[in-house]
Amino acid sequence: MAENKMIGNYDEDSIKSLDWREHIRLRPGMYIGKLGDGSSVDDGIYVLLKEVIDNCIDEHTMGHGRQIEVEVNMGHVRVRDYGRGIPLGKVVDVVSKINTGAKYDSNVFQKSVGLNGVGTKAVNALSNVFQVRSFREGKMKLAEFEKGNLVKEHKEIATTEPNGTEISFVPDETVFRNYKFIEEYIENQIWNYCYLNAGLAIVFNGKKYISKNGLLDLLERKTNADDLRYPIVQLKGDDVDIAFSHTGDYGEEIYSFVNGQHTTQGGTHQQAFREAFVKTIRDFYKKDYDASDIRQSIVAAVSVRVVEPVFESQTKTKLGSINMDVKGPSVKTFMMDFLTKELDNFLHRNPTVAESLKKRIEQSEHERKELSGIKKIANERAKKANLHNRKLRDCKVHFDEVYEGKNKIEMDIKRLESTLFITEGDSASGSITKSRNVATQAVFSLKGKPLNCYGMSKKIVYENEEMNLLQHAMNIEQGIEGLRYNNIVIATDADVDGMHIRLLIMTFFLQFFPDLVRNGHVYILETPLFRVRDKKETIYCYSETEKQLAVQKLSGKPEITRFKGLGEISPNEFAGFIGDDMRKEPVLLGAEAHIQKLLEYYMGKNTMQRQEFIINNLRVELDAVEQILN
Repeated sequence: MAENKMIGNYDEDSIKSLDWREHIRLRPGMYIGKLGDGSSVDDGIYVLLKEVIDNCIDEHTMGHGRQIEVEVNMGHVRVRDYGRGIPLGKVVDVVSKINTGAKYDSNVFQKSVGLNGVGTKAVNALSNVFQVRSFREGKMKLAEFEKGNLVKEHKEIATTEPNGTEISFVPDETVFRNYKFIEEYIENQIWNYCYLNAGLAIVFNGKKYISKNGLLDLLERKTNADDLRYPIVQLKGDDVDIAFSHTGDYGEEIYSFVNGQHTTQGGTHQQAFREAFVKTIRDFYKKDYDASDIRQSIVAAVSVRVVEPVFESQTKTKLGSINMDVKGPSVKTFMMDFLTKELDNFLHRNPTVAESLKKRIEQSEHERKELSGIKKIANERAKKANLHNRKLRDCKVHFDEVYEGKNKIEMDIKRLESTLFITEGDSASGSITKSRNVATQAVFSLKGKPLNCYGMSKKIVYENEEMNLLQHAMNIEQGIEGLRYNNIVIATDADVDGMHIRLLIMTFFLQFFPDLVRNGHVYILETPLFRVRDKKETIYCYSETEKQLAVQKLSGKPEITRFKGLGEISPNEFAGFIGDDMRKEPVLLGAEAHIQKLLEYYMGKNTMQRQEFIINNLRVELDAVEQILN
């Protein structure tokens, strides 16, 4: 029998007590979810920013301050509100003593989102530099920290500044490696705050953001008027705001919020809306429509305000079971009562909208029945394929045994890190498969170039084996709520064929599953085009410009290797490109982006405008190289 060797002894010396800074820095995921580098909208640096702004929003909600200033420049963040200001004698405690704050007193902060007394402490502990200033009744107090440690507590001084709080911080680069803030993510975050607080002005890097109509403005920004089957409907009541319409797109897109917090993973309020909407529609039309037909192509925004919300994690992305207030009805009952009355009344008063809504539901019903036979055959094919082919090399994150002995927070972080690489060809998929982290990274291998599905109906998804298997691998046939991977990374060769395959995959998503892109799940993997090395150093270059700089940096005549495809990169090298320092660019849709027009421009018939776009961008790269050579 093999000897059972234990590493270390379990005794009194094994028991450790960590202070709040040590615990946050040792287990940051418990407080801010996954770390990341800023390429994903749910990466930690955006949670840090959110935690600070949340406090400003809570001040505004309580009637103090109508403007917030946000500056983000080269990793340095500054947020200034014009609320009451932290009581000067508690400035240090509020940002450095865990479970300290005013949010525990519901008489001071009602229906706020920052309830746990943790947020700014986590920002403080995970920042290289953290400064807090409070302006209150003609006096100012400043405290400076480094990684949660108090460096200097300044004396109170007189000031003419208006009341409020200012927090500045720089995320710790040893925690958030190679991080960068993407302005589009922050802008979207700020717009959400404005939509949920009509009349509040937020100035971000000098540009003012303000909303007059709340969630109506949100949907107007998220949709194109030409796509809407009827004008956006907005229903408002005490502690609830709902806006919705139907489009011609596939899928179901619902933006849900609790006390100003964007609950990206939904929760009881979002599910309550979905169920109440279906019931009210069925009752109004006196017909038992299928729920999927009613919600197909719906775009909606739902905001509720509750006392002491219960979230399923510190990052507050999913609402748990809760009543509207301590003694009030459940969220489900509240939502059902509200829609039963307000939506029913609206449809009776607006017969034109009611007729347009009915036609869209019946169109979805017709399409579903037309596809039912094809879907059944396709689903059977997919099941057989899953048994017999190796197109999908799955990761362990979906199997319960990998979490044995782990807590829910660790499980949630792993799910946020779950990644599917979509690649083409055996050699490329083989390199990624050998290099990947099997716990969180999966690989789907395409066979040849996928079909250009621009302008096609969803019928083609079920008739085309590659597309059908891909949607089943991702579990998005019924929408993205069941999405198995938080990050979908398109990994193709950096040549003409690879770029074409990349465009075809993106067209597939935009045509049939646009929510994947809208919700920030799709990325492009950046892999090096060149390896430049001498006897002392190896530099990987992602462009011709970087190659020229590397050649200049290394002495003599360095060896230059041009990677023609992913399959030419050894697994050992590839592991560095898809590990902690993975470079991936998010596929972003601008606020004014019209998906069908976008697809027509890039994937439709050739146009002079597209030719000019390609030529102009090629000239930019050539000019950059020429400057280096000269």
